[in-house]
Amino acid sequence: MTVKDTYEVIIIGGGPAGLAAGLYCKRAAMKTLLFEKGLIGGQIAISKDVENYPGVEGITGFELAEKMIHHARSFDLHVMQQEVSEITAGTDFHSVLLGNGEMLQTVALILALGGSARKLGIPGEAEYLGTGVSYCGTCDGFFFRDKTVVVVGGGDTAVEEALYLSRLAKKVYLVHRRNALRASKILTSRLMNEPQINVIWNTVVTEIKGNGKTVDSVSFENYETGERRALPTDGVFIFIGYAPNNQLIPPAVRINELGFVITDDKCETSVPGIFAAGDLRQKFANQIVVATADGCIAALAAARYVEMRKAGALSS
Repeated sequence: MTVKDTYEVIIIGGGPAGLAAGLYCKRAAMKTLLFEKGLIGGQIAISKDVENYPGVEGITGFELAEKMIHHARSFDLHVMQQEVSEITAGTDFHSVLLGNGEMLQTVALILALGGSARKLGIPGEAEYLGTGVSYCGTCDGFFFRDKTVVVVGGGDTAVEEALYLSRLAKKVYLVHRRNALRASKILTSRLMNEPQINVIWNTVVTEIKGNGKTVDSVSFENYETGERRALPTDGVFIFIGYAPNNQLIPPAVRINELGFVITDDKCETSVPGIFAAGDLRQKFANQIVVATADGCIAALAAARYVEMRKAGALSS
């Protein structure tokens, strides 16, 4: 296949990690192109409030994403909303095949593909997706005003979304499989002091039921007692973490048992010239500030890799 163009750095993914990488690559005067097939800004663009990004107070996720996009584009970062269908690791260059059939090549490649909401994998989950089952409270909460909803999960996202939904729904049930939440202390305190929210501990949702059109109940099982029961509800919001979007990762790139890409402290993978940043990368915490830091590190390392290749300091 004929290569249409060659770049110094190609970034795949337009979330905080990808945008930060793009900004730093352009500041390093790299010929750079960023691809994002979906919403530019990534997961934060659909988040309601961001309270823990240093130096930025009182901002929504959408507003923060807009600022990141504007900042990156102020350095003339070229962003294309186009799907990438295949990545091939090479020696001199890495190849990127687009969904429209075009082939590009690049010296350095930064993968900032992020993650997708994990599924419970229970009956009714897929059947009622969009008609009662949701993975985004800020997207779909409006449709459950003055209704009863169930939130599944125990981390920061689950608690944040439960608190948001409590301002809309008549009643919110938070179902968690353990006897303590994994969320931060401040969020846990807010949740426990919210009268609209009732926490159901040591329990898993085993089935989502409906009338063929919309959700009308969920089935539970208590881990400790084995008790099973059903709860009438109008909606189920699932926040049990994210799985890495690793479908495009070339086979030579090492991943861990959970599918996250393994990198060194420069965010470089097991393949020279391929870097990973953000929620795709194996690390201790997934936070916006960590993703942007990853993007910075990956971009600086990619720029150094490109310059060393130009100088002949690295063998192909």
